Amino acid sequence: MRPVTRWAAWLRDHDPDLAATRRAGRTALVMPALFALCTQVLHSSTMASFAAFGSFSMLLLVDFSGPMVQRLRAQAGLAVAWAVLICLGTLVAPVTWLAVVSTLLVGFTVLFAGVVSSVLAGSATALLLAFVLPVTAPVPLAQLPGRLAGAGLAAGAALAAVCLLWPRPVDDALSEPAARVCRAAAAHLRTDASGLGGQGPAADLAQRRAAADRTADATADLRQAFDTTPYRPTGLSMTSRALVRLVDELTWLSTILADRPAYTDEPPACDPAARTVRLAAADVLDHAAELLTDLRRDVGPMGAAMTGLRATMNGMEKSSTVRLPAYHPVGDSATEIYGFIATLDLSFRAQELGFAVLQIAGNVELAATAWQRHWRDRLLGREPGALTEPLASARERAAAHLGLHSVWLRNSLRGAAGLGIAVLLAYLTGVQHSFWVLLGTLSVLRSNALSTGQNALRAVLGTVVGSFVGAGLLYLVGHHGTVLWFVLPLAILVAGIAPAAISFAAGQAAFTVTLVVLFNIGQNPDWHIVLLRVQDIALGCAVSIVVALFFWPRGAGSEVRTALAEAYTDSARYLTGAVDYALRHCICAAPGSEPVQLNREAAASARRLDDAFRTYLAERGAKPVSLADATTLVTGVAALRLAADAVVSLWRDCGPVRSGTDQTDAHRAILGDASRVAEWYRGLAASLGRDEPLPAPVRLRPESAARLVESVRTDLVDGRGQATATAVRLIWTGDHVDVARRLQLSLAEAARQSAIR
Repeated sequence: MRPVTRWAAWLRDHDPDLAATRRAGRTALVMPALFALCTQVLHSSTMASFAAFGSFSMLLLVDFSGPMVQRLRAQAGLAVAWAVLICLGTLVAPVTWLAVVSTLLVGFTVLFAGVVSSVLAGSATALLLAFVLPVTAPVPLAQLPGRLAGAGLAAGAALAAVCLLWPRPVDDALSEPAARVCRAAAAHLRTDASGLGGQGPAADLAQRRAAADRTADATADLRQAFDTTPYRPTGLSMTSRALVRLVDELTWLSTILADRPAYTDEPPACDPAARTVRLAAADVLDHAAELLTDLRRDVGPMGAAMTGLRATMNGMEKSSTVRLPAYHPVGDSATEIYGFIATLDLSFRAQELGFAVLQIAGNVELAATAWQRHWRDRLLGREPGALTEPLASARERAAAHLGLHSVWLRNSLRGAAGLGIAVLLAYLTGVQHSFWVLLGTLSVLRSNALSTGQNALRAVLGTVVGSFVGAGLLYLVGHHGTVLWFVLPLAILVAGIAPAAISFAAGQAAFTVTLVVLFNIGQNPDWHIVLLRVQDIALGCAVSIVVALFFWPRGAGSEVRTALAEAYTDSARYLTGAVDYALRHCICAAPGSEPVQLNREAAASARRLDDAFRTYLAERGAKPVSLADATTLVTGVAALRLAADAVVSLWRDCGPVRSGTDQTDAHRAILGDASRVAEWYRGLAASLGRDEPLPAPVRLRPESAARLVESVRTDLVDGRGQATATAVRLIWTGDHVDVARRLQLSLAEAARQSAIR
């Protein structure tokens, strides 16, 4: 058993969760069985081809995740799409120009639809294969029922196999890492809360650093699990969308926990409620971690904890208003001015943390509620409280990529052009089994010419090796073609495992052997014909290289720079709009609407950036920038946008508070700081997008803080000289702007170190 044990250990090292082995094992059982049924029992070569490639596509090329009902729904949707694409491909195949135009349209639609959902993105190759097969093999329309019957057999077998043959465990790539961040952040909050307000012993420096390190490490693990997936791991389901939003929010929470203002080492004690808010937030995070570990748990305890956190935050705002020493004179020195502002620092940081935790808990609650729906609601796609939200979300995601700066749009256009040209060449040259040309095109087309060239070379080498192995196998088999029935399952098994466990070239070789065996079963094996297939693959690879050279050949690196520039520009505009929305509550009888459109534009830019960054990471070859610097720049966009969200949330539930006094000094101070910070981010965008010099960091301006303090002490007080809630909110709004300002130091360093090209 030692060789078997060593082989199993090697397989687990190269395929840790055995996902590729699971898919390959299912396909190795189902595909030969269907092929035998169609050829030996039903005596239909048409059914045999589409049953074989249908099962190959629906079992090996896709692996849906989530609950079993969700997987079956996805499999059923894939089967319906296969039927539609087979009909379309069969109808247009006899007319060359119609086949080429249809390939362009279908190729673009299938590839671009992946921006809506990772389920569609992961199914793109399987869907394109459903169209490639009929469009490259023109037949009379009378053969369409046989093709549909073969695909129907494959779909039925795939549904049964997904349920019964080594079903995939119900897991989520983000739930467990997100739960670890919640637990670490909860422990961090409790450590920070120890000793505040003179209650209980304070944690020593080593304990605080250890808690901070655990939170940072857990957040880095979550970010890595998120960034290393080939597609943004979100579908149209509400559970999936809510979990993906957690990544940015938990990253932001970790940033808040690690952040300290520059104007004071240890802020003076202001309000004991700041400690209570931290402890309440820690309880909410613990409940969130439990729900993320098992979404079937009761959401009631977390909902009660969230209610308690909101009540504590409201109480802290009132008590902070009472404790703000507006009646104390303040000197002109920077120390006294920032000392006055720092009296609210502990409560501000508690408010900031509480808002972040409520955002996180709300998404976890939404994910759990959606997960706990009745099976009929899941099957029909009914979302809790928002039946049309998935379609609206899909339109919003697609609209975000309708521009030539979108890497996803460019890749979709590139792929469609490559497939269209391949179909035209296949028709003009009249090669046998012309779908090999399209398979070669589809398998190696990447986002730049260099990556395409590397993959093309590997594809051709793999095909050559596979062809020689297949030819040698046929030579050895001779006229004993029955042996091929025993070889076929083994070839399928290797073809499924090799790409993940060995290399792309090995997978191409194994796939070639599989096709060689499949095409020669039931016939007199002819090893001479096998060698001719190399020219088909080579032709497809050549098409890929030509298309990559002429369609945006530089790759995703330059597009990441452009996407970063757009994202920072839009997020800075949203921050300015959020501050303007906040201050309108003080000067207008009707504050006006929230900056919803600015928020949507910033979110759309962030999605384009995410897709460009993933494409950049997926490209082979050396990267001219460290992953740490690139990730810092990408996550900075989310932090800036969420800071603007926090400002909007701070003023959302309060009505107009115009007092009749002149508050222009406070407004000018905050607007001036926000404008300078936003201008710096626009300068960062220009340095990333147009290689302009990076602007100097925005520094603290005591004169601006002095105007704010004076306005708070003289204007934003009641008849007894006591500070008002408006004064507290204004100072907190300025603190949110200062958080965005403090981000610039790490972003500037990452921008200087990076050279994304």
